[in-house]
Amino acid sequence: MASGGGNAAADAKHVDAEVVIVGGGIAGLATALALRRAGAARRVLVLERHAGHRATGAALTIFPNGWFALRALGVAHKLASRYDAYETVTNLETGATQVFRFAGNKNKGEEVRVRALDRKALLEALAEELPPGTVRFSSKVVSIDTERAAGDSSVTVVLGLDDGTVIRAKVLIGCDGVHSVVARWLGLSEPASSGRSAVRGLSVFPGGHGVKRELRQFLSEGLRAGMVPISDTDIYWFLVNNTVAAEKEAAGDPVKTLLEVTDNLARHMPAEYLDVVRHSDHGNLSWAPLLYRNPVSVLLGPAARGPVTVAGDAFHPMTPDMAQGGCSALEDAVVLARALSREATPAEGVSAYVAQRRWRAAWLVAGAYLSGWIQQGGTNVGGVRGRLVKVFRDWIFYRFVFPRLADTMWFDCGDLTPPPPTAAVGKSHHIE
Repeated sequence: MASGGGNAAADAKHVDAEVVIVGGGIAGLATALALRRAGAARRVLVLERHAGHRATGAALTIFPNGWFALRALGVAHKLASRYDAYETVTNLETGATQVFRFAGNKNKGEEVRVRALDRKALLEALAEELPPGTVRFSSKVVSIDTERAAGDSSVTVVLGLDDGTVIRAKVLIGCDGVHSVVARWLGLSEPASSGRSAVRGLSVFPGGHGVKRELRQFLSEGLRAGMVPISDTDIYWFLVNNTVAAEKEAAGDPVKTLLEVTDNLARHMPAEYLDVVRHSDHGNLSWAPLLYRNPVSVLLGPAARGPVTVAGDAFHPMTPDMAQGGCSALEDAVVLARALSREATPAEGVSAYVAQRRWRAAWLVAGAYLSGWIQQGGTNVGGVRGRLVKVFRDWIFYRFVFPRLADTMWFDCGDLTPPPPTAAVGKSHHIE
């Protein structure tokens, strides 16, 4: 992997970079690549606290908006041909089924259809496009500060790492997830609990699984489960449930987690689903609470300070109910890189990016939360209210509301073609 040799800087205690990105997940790698594609920066350094590229989450779904962004990044062709498109079949508690197009009824070509893919494959596709040394592994940020030189209006960001290294940069972008250090420094509100949790796994059938290429969802009281093949041998599955006490004991222990799913939470699910769960790869299994940032905070909170900002889950963590976490992070990368390449200063570029992304990000967070709450029949809601929510879900939501939500997944974030020299007087197309 082209970016995998990035620890040469470990011996240096003082490092300079044009742009530092904290976090080497989807948002971080996509942003680094976008900056290069847009001609916004020559020296980009990605700080990843783990020892290697992360693949947590096993798989993810890429909707048309994600494919538009991947196309702008120049990697869509490397992934679209490897994974099949699919539709969704939902089994309702009544025993009836509903089939619907998970991304609405628009059609803009085969490449941008909905596909589930291996998260590791996406990370590799992005990392392969980056120069060696871009990613610095085992690098944990412990301090953030800014300084302004006398008689100079520009701001330098100073980062301290846990190994004593000091890094100075013109721009800092936090792509470090839900519990972002950079978001906390900016003053964004802490993510809130949705009252739900999700178990996610990847099941492997070496001889082939023979399961039809479609996303099957199963709805029950306070629970939504699903599975979708991502190859001839691998099936991604998930189970979203109202948070239960057993989660604290079982989370982090694959054996306990699987037993809780098969013997308790999903024991009444169809046999085909339970069989998939029992074939889970223990190394790709997780159980975690579903967190989100209040949409009002996304809309009005301090998402930028001078040349410092956030992207992906660090900016707008959301529940996975519209599968927009990864897709929106890819959008962020393209919009941010383009803004930095076209504005006169890093601070103006960061400000333009945040202004462009606030409304859409807040809408996606709210839409995902609403979608998940309704599909599970209302989180921790019972009695008459619970029955009313289910009636709304079965007869109105899937037929009329969700197609409207799905249309937002056709958002095209645009391309990354560097602007002509006349676009910004006196400004080169990279950060100085």
